[in-house]
Amino acid sequence: MVSLPFSIPYPPPPGDGFWGPQTSTIDWCEENYVVTPYIAEAMNTITNGMFIALAGFAIYNAVTQKHERRFILTAMGFALVGVGSWLFHMTLQYEYQLLDELPMIYATCIPTWSVFSYARNKRDTILLGFYIFLGAFTLTAVYLYFKDPTIHQVGYAVITGMVLFRSLYLIVTKIDDASIRADMWKTVVIGVVTFLSGYAIWNLDIHFCSHIRHARRTIGMPYGFILEFHGWWHILTGLGVYYYLVFLEYLRICLRGHSKDYVFVWEKGFFPHVDLKKSLDSKKTN
Repeated sequence: MVSLPFSIPYPPPPGDGFWGPQTSTIDWCEENYVVTPYIAEAMNTITNGMFIALAGFAIYNAVTQKHERRFILTAMGFALVGVGSWLFHMTLQYEYQLLDELPMIYATCIPTWSVFSYARNKRDTILLGFYIFLGAFTLTAVYLYFKDPTIHQVGYAVITGMVLFRSLYLIVTKIDDASIRADMWKTVVIGVVTFLSGYAIWNLDIHFCSHIRHARRTIGMPYGFILEFHGWWHILTGLGVYYYLVFLEYLRICLRGHSKDYVFVWEKGFFPHVDLKKSLDSKKTN
């Protein structure tokens, strides 16, 4: 055992715990019911607080700064992912696994519709929305039939990639203001790099689980919690998705010709949000 102050050895997992035998098709590298018999994967559960907190702020900002309803719905889907993932990692039950995974697909459908419906007429916009959600329903049916998590993961990656490349195309072809483009590029690059960093760390958790578990047990608690890499995936992807949501809000504002009414704010130099200029002026006055 590594000699660290206040380091406590990992106790052996106590069996099934409060929620009974695992029914989910996935069990992550974190050892089950080590911290408490009421939470299967403690760190994987707690780190979903990042999703929920950022989604809560995104909803608040979208309402108070009068962003379009589509962004409120997207942020609500973002929050549902956090809640579903919290319940999934807490219980390792299949129904909560679906509550974690499926909202990722449906929440991403809204940005997909948003960026691909730009400059289309009302009829084509409605048809596009129908086809996007039909595709999501089809993906859901296939996933529920085969119960292979790879189907969900690949489907989510394809949808996210489509939204990303379409958004970048709109920046290049439709945004002329240099300062606006600079804020957009900075936000999307930070978001993508943060998201991919979380994905890379998550893959370490998958491919080197036995080594990571050994290291955690050697270090002991609580310092070993730093090596719960799926928890870092939650933190980094939560930040990445938030950055991308803010980018999409600003892109949509500029595409609608309302950029003069809003200002892009870098809170503390790293936390972005888009505010109405009147709201910002009022804060300065107060």
